[in-house]
Amino acid sequence: MQPTDQTPLPLAARRAGALTGRVRVPGDKSISHRAFLFGGLAAGTTRVRGLLEGEDVLATGRAMAAMGARIRKDGDVWVIDGVGNGALLEPTGVLDFGNAGTGARLTMGLVGSYDFGATFVGDASLSRRPMGRVLDPLRLMGVQVVARSGDRLPLSIHGPRVAAPIRYRVPMASAQVKSAVLLAGLNAPGVTTVVEPVATRDHTEKMLSGFGASLDVTSDAEGSRHIALEGQGRLTAVEDLTVPGDPSSAAFPLVAALIVPGSDVVIENVLMNPTRTGLIETLLEMGASIEIANRRNEGGEDVADLHVRHSELKGVAVPPERAPSMIDEYPVLAVAAAFAEGTTLMQGLDELRVKESDRLAAVAKGLAANGISHEEGADSLSVTGIPDGKGLGGGRVDTHLDHRIAMSFLVLGMASEKPVGIDDARMIATSFPEFRAMMAGLGAMLDPVAGS
Repeated sequence: MQPTDQTPLPLAARRAGALTGRVRVPGDKSISHRAFLFGGLAAGTTRVRGLLEGEDVLATGRAMAAMGARIRKDGDVWVIDGVGNGALLEPTGVLDFGNAGTGARLTMGLVGSYDFGATFVGDASLSRRPMGRVLDPLRLMGVQVVARSGDRLPLSIHGPRVAAPIRYRVPMASAQVKSAVLLAGLNAPGVTTVVEPVATRDHTEKMLSGFGASLDVTSDAEGSRHIALEGQGRLTAVEDLTVPGDPSSAAFPLVAALIVPGSDVVIENVLMNPTRTGLIETLLEMGASIEIANRRNEGGEDVADLHVRHSELKGVAVPPERAPSMIDEYPVLAVAAAFAEGTTLMQGLDELRVKESDRLAAVAKGLAANGISHEEGADSLSVTGIPDGKGLGGGRVDTHLDHRIAMSFLVLGMASEKPVGIDDARMIATSFPEFRAMMAGLGAMLDPVAGS
């Protein structure tokens, strides 16, 4: 039976031969969301190449189309005709973001400073995720919010007649909160300033500048970043915007190649923005054979090809201050740690509690189900590995509708002694629709669970 939207797709991965070949991962998810947002807002026509065509990103595109942007696909190029800053239209229906937390939070910021109403809905997973971290600063700008308990979806917002520019110190390391406030500031008079004590991914700042926004970024004596945006300025379309490969997606073939004996894989066109390379830095400390080749600049971002070979890994302590640069990669790092000599300690993981699932708890349960020694703390995880994978695997992992949990434990199954199953693979399409075919092309064995 073919799976439907309501039918789970259990999948299992098992050890096969070495992984070999060259692959190119989908476009970066963070940049793809912002391409639709900024392209849909800027005056003129933006042409985007390499956009991630996952369900999360397409939900953001549909939301922008509902507010006046004209979006179409011409071959492998997405063509976006924007409305102009300050000229979004009130959506006539609800804005359905499915599983897209980034899309929902950033779009709340974008429309929050408009004098109209918008209702946000999502799937069961997104409806459990907290939105208060974004809504709190928007309320300071005059936004009215009607929401369920805990500021969760479904919720409606209505902007003020004139939004108040604010100076906001982000209380947690969150690129989404920073970006939502800056996006709201685009339609507010005067200067909106975000103070960021811990640096997070800076795609919003780079892309806003690329689209012509007046933006000033400075650092104070304590190392905090101050991002000041002049509101109500003109945004101009970018004629040719190329989205580099997503490092969070590259993490899966990268770790698989490191832990499957004999593997030799090249991953092309990977984003190397320093705010996103924490996993590569950590794996190199663990002894990984990763050659960073063909460094270049595309669309204002640093990119490179990664040549990855099977490696003997050793456990390390990952400093908590590295978490913002690899927050989405901890699940697959835990899988790499399961094959390392010694113990890997990961700290500063409190943000994992509020992702698509409680990722920290989900990873710990998945490790337990597959015989991997670990210890879960309130904001930490330690994993003690078995380098040859002997005795590991054999479990079935609950993904909790989380695409990164699903892919991480399928990678585990590619190297463990016994197969590893997941309860549902459908949500992988939210960020990496090509995952299954790409990994199979490298030599991985991924099969539907018998009887499903």
